[in-house]
Amino acid sequence: MRLVIKVGTSTLAHETGKLNIKRTNALCGVLSDLKNAGHEVILVSSGAIGMGVGKLGLVEKPTDIPTKQAAAAVGQCELMYTYDRTFTEYGHTVAQILLTGSDFSAEDRHQNFTNTLFRLLELGALPIINENDTIATEEIKVGDNDTLSAFVAASAKADLLVILSDVDGLYSADPHKNTDAKLIKNVHGCPEKLFSLAGGVGSALGTGGMRTKLNAAKLCVASGVDMAIANGENPEILYEIVAGKEGNYTRFSVE
Repeated sequence: MRLVIKVGTSTLAHETGKLNIKRTNALCGVLSDLKNAGHEVILVSSGAIGMGVGKLGLVEKPTDIPTKQAAAAVGQCELMYTYDRTFTEYGHTVAQILLTGSDFSAEDRHQNFTNTLFRLLELGALPIINENDTIATEEIKVGDNDTLSAFVAASAKADLLVILSDVDGLYSADPHKNTDAKLIKNVHGCPEKLFSLAGGVGSALGTGGMRTKLNAAKLCVASGVDMAIANGENPEILYEIVAGKEGNYTRFSVE
């Protein structure tokens, strides 16, 4: 299978913005094992701005563009250093790809991106993709990595996109406010009625939320790609998802 795994800032970092070493190591181990089993793996990773916030000693995520871009520049170095070091220990080579919205909307740039992506997969590398937050502005950015991961999954003709976040999946109501909320484990397609279940934005360091994940699911199923939302607290859940086993996550199926 060709897999796209998107990991959010809340999975990679503590609330301080500092790297969650235990969880990041576990994630890299599982992804390496999936590659060893013969799967092609593409990682879409958030975390650059969040890690930059932690490394620069800022007390909160910045709101102005220059400071966001400065934090991204610092954090992206930390992020890729961590991935390169950890995946190398498991015997895998990583490659960094930084994108903006123009790399999907402009035909020639999109072709260049897909050519590079497919060649990296042929060479056995593990592409790690993020938005180029250091230069992206409102006019050219994708905006959030849930949507970016769906664009990547469609471009890569992936079999499955898994979004790892700080929630187990899509619930029938807000589980933080309603104790009767039930996890919706299987969805065929992505019906519009589901958007009424989406709440607000995600974590303090991230940019997502359930609405961006549902938008990603809608994009995926329209492109013939299955998608799952799962809690990144335990990266080993990826084994169940890839095997197609029902578990504590939500799966959006094309068929």
